[in-house]
Amino acid sequence: MPEGDVVWLTARRLHEALAGRPLTRAQFRVPRFATADLRGRTVLEVVPRGKHLLIRVEGGLTIHTHLLMEGRWQIRRPGPPPRDHRVRLVLANAENEAVGQSLGLVELLRTAEEDAAVGHLGPDLLDPGWDAALAARAVARLEEQPDRAIGEALLDQTRLAGIGNVYKAEILFLRGVNPWTPVSDVPDLPGLVELAHRLLDANKARHGHVTTGNLGRGQEHWVYGRAGRPCRRCGTRVERAPQSSAPPAGAGSRTARTPSGAGDRTTFWCPRCQPAP
Repeated sequence: MPEGDVVWLTARRLHEALAGRPLTRAQFRVPRFATADLRGRTVLEVVPRGKHLLIRVEGGLTIHTHLLMEGRWQIRRPGPPPRDHRVRLVLANAENEAVGQSLGLVELLRTAEEDAAVGHLGPDLLDPGWDAALAARAVARLEEQPDRAIGEALLDQTRLAGIGNVYKAEILFLRGVNPWTPVSDVPDLPGLVELAHRLLDANKARHGHVTTGNLGRGQEHWVYGRAGRPCRRCGTRVERAPQSSAPPAGAGSRTARTPSGAGDRTTFWCPRCQPAP
């Protein structure tokens, strides 16, 4: 699933292609909104909200989309309507055409009612107004579930918005925190949140998530995707396991609770650099 920095960059490119111009084509290829006609309306702006995209259109309307696992946007010159069955939304003006493929969510709503779609999200790590107050709100959201495994809590977009599996693994490695550590046992939770903000902010304007500072191919990450290989810091074998309710043997001295439905996305960690709580 694309992470917050990827969504931020997608929003910027859509904004550059669409904002300030009237739509000449607006095809919703989802049954609920198939008859919606936005032609002639000007796109006002495209903004990200965590992993969500909000395309605000003249007349008080917002197109709300989410990439989920496989969604992507392609920007090209206007041409014949795409015939690809994966296309869910086409927005075009005289100069550019934006084609949304395999979008996990497409809906049209009133701009005044955006909170119904994204109001449940925690503070956005790439909010342009990010400050100490937003950081404190994110920490408070995490602390509301003190017994939850930090590896799961960071992926919960209602706690703070923008972190996916890559950043989850890398942030916890850099802070020396085991993924199954209960939130209440994480040392310096504010420092962890601030690191998350800095990493996403540093990567938002480029492709790829670089957390090591090394742009070389295969050198971008500390532990993510490196199971079975030596830790770049200490040489210990990097491990991987589902981030389930029960930590693997040796991962933690006590089980951190994972709320029902949180999922079992794979996590990566170094047993030596991220010792069991």
